[in-house]
Amino acid sequence: MALSSILRDLHLAEGCDAGPRELLPQIQNMLGEERASATRIRLLRDVGMLFESADVGWLLSERGAATSPSLDELYRGLVRALTDLAALPPCETDSGDLPASAYARVPDVAREVCDVLRVLLGRLAGAEAQAASSPASARAVVRALAAPLCVFAATHVQEQPWSSPESRSAASQLLEAAVRASGSVSVAEFLCGGTPSGEQPGALSAVLRLLRPQMTKESWKRNQATKFVFSWILTRVGRPWLADHLDHVFASSLLISDDYRTENKVLGVKCLQHIVVNVPAADLRQYNRAQVLYHALYNHLYTPEAQLVEVVLPCLLDLLSVLEKPCGSTEMTRRTNRYDQVLRLVLTHMEMEYKLALRRVYARNLAVFAHRMGVVMIRHLKRLERVIVGYLEVSDSPGEQSRLSILDVLEVVLQNTWPRVQSRLGALVRALLKLMCDVTADSGLCSPVAREELLDKATRCLLLLDRYSEGQIRASIQILTNKHFPCACPYAYCLSDSVHWRKAFK
Repeated sequence: MALSSILRDLHLAEGCDAGPRELLPQIQNMLGEERASATRIRLLRDVGMLFESADVGWLLSERGAATSPSLDELYRGLVRALTDLAALPPCETDSGDLPASAYARVPDVAREVCDVLRVLLGRLAGAEAQAASSPASARAVVRALAAPLCVFAATHVQEQPWSSPESRSAASQLLEAAVRASGSVSVAEFLCGGTPSGEQPGALSAVLRLLRPQMTKESWKRNQATKFVFSWILTRVGRPWLADHLDHVFASSLLISDDYRTENKVLGVKCLQHIVVNVPAADLRQYNRAQVLYHALYNHLYTPEAQLVEVVLPCLLDLLSVLEKPCGSTEMTRRTNRYDQVLRLVLTHMEMEYKLALRRVYARNLAVFAHRMGVVMIRHLKRLERVIVGYLEVSDSPGEQSRLSILDVLEVVLQNTWPRVQSRLGALVRALLKLMCDVTADSGLCSPVAREELLDKATRCLLLLDRYSEGQIRASIQILTNKHFPCACPYAYCLSDSVHWRKAFK
C-alpha cells in the first residue's frame, strides 16, 4: 500500500510531504484517544503498515521545526503511547492481584503492538549503515528504545493471566528483534553489554531507571507485572555486571520478599539468592548488607510454608558462605557461628513438624547442611539423633523422599562424627533395623525403586556403623532381634531373607 493511502487512512492532515517530526506526535495523539478494541487494533495495523512502507530516509528525516524534540525523543514518545495501549489495569487493592477477567483484552492488543514495534525495529536496524553519518542515526534511536522495548517484552513474554500463547510468541519475537538490532547475540549481552569494561554499554541501567518509580513501597503492587518483570530481568544478569547495580536490585528484592503473601516472599527470596550467587562477597558485606539479608531470611524460617522454606534454606546456605569462614577451616577456633544458629532452628522445626511436604524440604536441606558443616555437626549430635530416628520411623510413600534424604544425612554424619557414635549405636541400629524390616515386609508401602534405594542406603549406614564400632553391630543386631523381634515374627523372617541384609552381614 502506498504511503499516501496509509496516511489518508490514518486521517493525518499534512500528508506525505510532512516528516516524522510532524507526523509522529499526531500518531501519538491518535493512539492516546479512547477507542473501541476493534478500532484500536485497526489503527495499530495501519501504523505498522506505515512503518513497513515508509522510506528509511523518511523515518530518520530531520526535517521539521528546530524547536521540536529530537528524533529519538519522538520515537520514545511513540513507543510509550504504543505500549500504554497494552498496559495492565492498575490494582487498587492491597493484594496486588486482579481477576483474570480484568486482563481479557490485553493479549490481543499486546500482540498487535509487538508486531508494530518489531516492524519499526526491523526498518531501523536495516538502516544503520545508511544513517551512520546522520546526527540522529538509527543506532541512536534503537539505543533510546532499548529499555522500554525490553520492559514491554518482558511483561508479555511470561506465562501470566494477561498473556496468551500468541502474545507470548509475539513478545518473544520482539525481544529477539531488539537483541539483533542492538548488535547482541543474547538477552544477557543486550542487557549487560559486550564487555565488563563498559566500552559497549547494555540496556540494564536504562531498564532499571525505567522500573525504579514502579518499584517503590507504595507503587510496586499497583501493576501486577512489575515484580515479574524485575525478576525476569534480574535473573538474566550475572557476574560481574550485577555488582554495579547492587543498590537498586538489593532494595527491590528485599521489598518483594518482605511482603505478607507467600508467593511474593518466594519470588523475592529467589531474587535475593541470585544476587548472593552473582555478587562478590566483599560487596555483599559492605554497608552490612549481608547481615541485613541474613536476619530477613532467618525470620522467614518461622513461616511454616513448604514452598517458602524450600527457597529460603538454599539461599541461607549460600549467604552463610559469605558471612562465615568454611566450617572445616583449621585456621580458626571452631566457635559457634551462624551455621549453628540456623541448624538449631531447623532441627527444632524438624522435631515438631508433622506436615509431609515440610518434612521433605527440611530433610533434603539438612543433607546439604551436613556436607557444609562436616565435623562441626558433632555439636548437634544429640538432637540429630532424635531427628534422624524420628524421620526414619515415618513413611511418606510412595517416593519416600524424606526417609531417603535423612539416610543421606545419617551417612554424612557418621563419616564426620564417627568417634562419638559409640554411645548412640543402639538407637541408630534399632531405627535402621526397623526401617529395613518394614520396607521388606510390606512391598506395597513404597514404589519398587524407592524400596531398593531405601534398603541400599540403610545397608551402607549399617556397614559404616559396623566399621566404626569395630564389629559390634552384629552382636547388637542379634540382641535387638532376640529382644524386639521373636523368631516367629514375620518381620524377622523378611529381614533375614533380604538380599541387602545378607549383603551387609554375610
